[in-house]
Amino acid sequence: MPKKILIVDDEPDVLLLLGERLTKVGYNIVKASSGDEAILKAKEESPDLVILDVAMPGMDGSETASILRADLKTRDIPILFLTCLFTKHEEEACGHLFGQNYFIAKPYDVSELLREVEKRVSGGSKKNGNGK
Repeated sequence: MPKKILIVDDEPDVLLLLGERLTKVGYNIVKASSGDEAILKAKEESPDLVILDVAMPGMDGSETASILRADLKTRDIPILFLTCLFTKHEEEACGHLFGQNYFIAKPYDVSELLREVEKRVSGGSKKNGNGK
């Protein structure tokens, strides 16, 4: 059975392109365009991974992740942050870790993203999503 990934981003183009790339390699995709919607869909869909934009209007990615971590039903879902708040250099300097969560800076390298997604959905990382 294909793994399910919840993609959360307030930019429709990001949802579309990332969804297409992940679908093409065999994942089932659920999309949300806000933190509130992400929390509801995570509870309803029980995804194997959440790919979460950090900078969103309203509830940002950090707050969304905190709420997911506080809920018994969603706390063990790995989270992979995508962010434009850090440069690729800053991302590499801290080893992709930020606040005990794995993150990838936008614009992201597709092959790197797919590698990190596969690690997390196949159990190759700790449940808290930190991957190191």
